[in-house]
Amino acid sequence: MAYLRKSSRGLQTSCRRAANRRSAIIGIVAAAALFQGTAQPASAQTLETAAPYAYVIDDATGTIILSKEADVGLAPASMAKLMTLEIVFEAIKDGRLSLDDEFPVSEYAWRTGGAPSRTSTMFASLNSNVRLEDLLRGIMIQNANDGAIVIAEGMAGNEQAFAVLMNERARELALSSTNFVNSTGLPDPDQPKQTMSMRDLVTLARHVITEHPQLYGYFLEPEFTWNNIRQLNKNPLVGLSIGADGIFPGFDEEDGYGMIASAEQDGQRIIAGIHGLKSNTARLNEMQKLLAWGFRSFEKVTLFQTGEPVGEVGVFGGTDGWVPLAGHDPIQILIPRGAKSKLRARIVYDGPLRAPVEEGQRVGELEVMNDEDLVSRVPLYATRTIDVGPLYSRALDAAYELVVGLIHSGVNAAANRN
Repeated sequence: MAYLRKSSRGLQTSCRRAANRRSAIIGIVAAAALFQGTAQPASAQTLETAAPYAYVIDDATGTIILSKEADVGLAPASMAKLMTLEIVFEAIKDGRLSLDDEFPVSEYAWRTGGAPSRTSTMFASLNSNVRLEDLLRGIMIQNANDGAIVIAEGMAGNEQAFAVLMNERARELALSSTNFVNSTGLPDPDQPKQTMSMRDLVTLARHVITEHPQLYGYFLEPEFTWNNIRQLNKNPLVGLSIGADGIFPGFDEEDGYGMIASAEQDGQRIIAGIHGLKSNTARLNEMQKLLAWGFRSFEKVTLFQTGEPVGEVGVFGGTDGWVPLAGHDPIQILIPRGAKSKLRARIVYDGPLRAPVEEGQRVGELEVMNDEDLVSRVPLYATRTIDVGPLYSRALDAAYELVVGLIHSGVNAAANRN
């Protein structure tokens, strides 16, 4: 029995059942007209970017303010180091590593990513031991390949084993267009292509900024000296007046110049990813343009306050047949300044939702659409506990679900014959 009750905002209910009955997934979708007004002209809503691949979000609300071929898997080059950092940051957070831990510089790390490699390096000396904090600064300020390899070997024994950890972590973070083969992003002709999409890169950057703000601060340091060699921050945005405070540029012979960047102005943070540009200058100019456009062209709108019910979804076999859903924080989005947009929202969750349901349990998401474009996806949580109901209640729900399943199976079979 898949169903969803209307909220005070008048949610209109519909139900979708997955065609594959073996998956046992029921998508519950409710559409709500949250705002009605004159749609903003397309030219005012979007920016024509020269980047073939781009994804830009507002950090606080998660609003997608630009998406262009955002799910195409591309060679991330040095931007892949962001996952290397995430794994290290998590280990530090969990107490498995300390900034004072030291790691040895192997000949492989020295030759592949150090001075002999003629790539971005912190010039770590062969057979020396380097503190983890210095390795992190080398990676985050100088884009050091030797630093990334030293960490990979120190944590997993070798780069191949560390790449396994990277891919496992990518799956945990739901990065669906990602495949790692090493810790640096350097091309490897003997391995499959390393890939990340712009959506995955921005999602990962947002996670790192949110979960590890203190360690993230190393990105903003203007320079770093190691082995008596002083190098300036390799991120060309750092030090400019646009408020940029991190991440990575990257270059691949096949996919071109890319960058993942974060900037903050007046308490608003924008995270952007671009790729496929033909020069370093084009990359820098395009990123500056996107960030400036993001800061000046949108305003924040609150859709639901903290704890305000968005809707109610059906619970199977519970003491109550419904549970209200709400966000942990105010649900807000950005809309183009100076005009209302046509927005719709829908609650999406996998079902049937069975008792018991705990208060605070994540149940689904609120997807906010501008016409047909997804602009925001916000987690929704149960606002109260629903215990397991009596046997007769569970039997009735099961019988109803069986009947609904047979009806949908018959509809699907008829559609397939046609």
